[in-house]
Amino acid sequence: MSYRWLLLLCLLLPLGASAASVQASLDRNDVRLGETVTLNVRINGSMNANTPDLSVLDNDFEVLGSSTNSSLTVVNGRQNAELIIGIALRPKHVGDLQIPSLTVAGSQTAPLTLHVGPPDTSTSTSARKDIFIETSAAPDHVYTGQQLLYTVRLFLAVNLNGGTLPDPHPDGVDVRRLGNDTDYEVERNGRRYQVIERRYAMIPQRAGALTIPSIEFQGEAVEPGNPNDPGSFFGQGGLFGNTSPVTADSSPVSVDVQAAPADWGATSWLPARDLTLKVEGLPGDDKAQVGQPINLRMSIDAKGLPAESLPEPSLPAIDGATVYPDQSTTATHDDGQWLSGHRGRGFAIFPQHAGTLTIPAISLTWFDVQSGQKKTAAIPAHTLTVAAAANSGPTASSSTGTAAAPVPAQAQSANQGVPAVSTTPWRWIALGSIGLWLISMLAWWWSRRQRQTKPPVSGPSIQESSRASRQAFMEAARGNDRATQARRLLAWARSERPGLHNLGQLSAALASEPQRAAIERLQQLQYARAGVDDGSDLAAVFAQGFDWKSEGGPQQDSPLPPLYPFKLD
Repeated sequence: MSYRWLLLLCLLLPLGASAASVQASLDRNDVRLGETVTLNVRINGSMNANTPDLSVLDNDFEVLGSSTNSSLTVVNGRQNAELIIGIALRPKHVGDLQIPSLTVAGSQTAPLTLHVGPPDTSTSTSARKDIFIETSAAPDHVYTGQQLLYTVRLFLAVNLNGGTLPDPHPDGVDVRRLGNDTDYEVERNGRRYQVIERRYAMIPQRAGALTIPSIEFQGEAVEPGNPNDPGSFFGQGGLFGNTSPVTADSSPVSVDVQAAPADWGATSWLPARDLTLKVEGLPGDDKAQVGQPINLRMSIDAKGLPAESLPEPSLPAIDGATVYPDQSTTATHDDGQWLSGHRGRGFAIFPQHAGTLTIPAISLTWFDVQSGQKKTAAIPAHTLTVAAAANSGPTASSSTGTAAAPVPAQAQSANQGVPAVSTTPWRWIALGSIGLWLISMLAWWWSRRQRQTKPPVSGPSIQESSRASRQAFMEAARGNDRATQARRLLAWARSERPGLHNLGQLSAALASEPQRAAIERLQQLQYARAGVDDGSDLAAVFAQGFDWKSEGGPQQDSPLPPLYPFKLD
């Protein structure tokens, strides 16, 4: 039928409409004239794309060649295809050269800028060798705890059969490699070299003169065989040439490390290039309710510092509320030059009474290594309006179902102004088929329901359910799983009082102060994620069952709202 083909076409449309994500980047943003640079075009969502038109680069670059690398990964049943097109470029002149937007796989890349400096005219002895190493440290004057960028460049004018370049290990310094090695070509004194560049983040831990010792490269260089010696074709060094050991040493690098300013004070010493402090999760309407948690998350992000150097986020005491902090999370990544540390922590804030609730201002002092000035990241105080706990008693919606909300007059008039959509025969056919299928399913369900009998619920079965729930709670009370204890305690209570929906309502319905205190302590242990109890025996408190409040009328629900914003079952 035609409507089936139309439905299949609608399902396939999104697959064809989704365009691949394209991103362009340079392996280096600052080069010298005569050096090469690689333009990487990354295509997510496709494994087959043509090399873009590179004629727009002819005025500023010489295109040396291109290569492709594709990959396909499957995570949780979802496939992710990726294609990387690498384009080797050599700048033709100095200046800030623009790489315009390129069209790849139906998408546009963002423009890029490459700074090209004058060629290196070094006439040092190392520049005339086949293999040599250059190292640099930036900046050469740092504070303790501040990251510096240490760069190692291995220059090669011969082919290698293999080699090793160890990592530096200066004393009293935290050393971390940044990203992967990059390789490119440079020209020194009319001679072309292949360069392998490696970068490190170094964080001095003590003040004084820091000397980064030299590192030594050891490898085997390939010497081409003699083409006029036929006997050497298959012998040692014939087809692929002889190999000879080669070494190269770098020069030591000195860095001046200064201690933190004497007037810094007792606050954490945080030398960073940038630092931000933020809080997320505040209600958008600045309203809260007694008994309902306000879930905040505070995070500290710093450029030039690892995550372990950042302090633990914390909230000051809040008048009129109880705060339960979560465990903090950390992450450190880099952009190829500088470390970026992140530390975050969640907080559950429970307002205790109606009125206003003020979350105090939060500040963090840090040292800007670029300007040499003390700075403060701050979050201003925030005031919320706290409403009393809502009445959670039975309403008409809970007993008779949710009534349809009245349609505003504006919406009715708007609906009346919408012109009717013309119908076609295939649509009537589709609706008729769906209707017949629904009728068939309804008839099957009704016939099956008629054959089944519902067993009556007797008083003893309810008692058995209460006994089983009590036994399940007692077993959980002997362990340390707070979530299971809370869930089974509420299940036991609901077997006797079905109107209860959360532990807050259960606590309000109890007359025993020890039992109410035990529930409060259980909630605190669960939210604070404490691993050790304070010695109280939860099973002993409820060993004799629940001590319900005596009420003249039927059991009413507590006015407290649900404590948990999620379902525990």
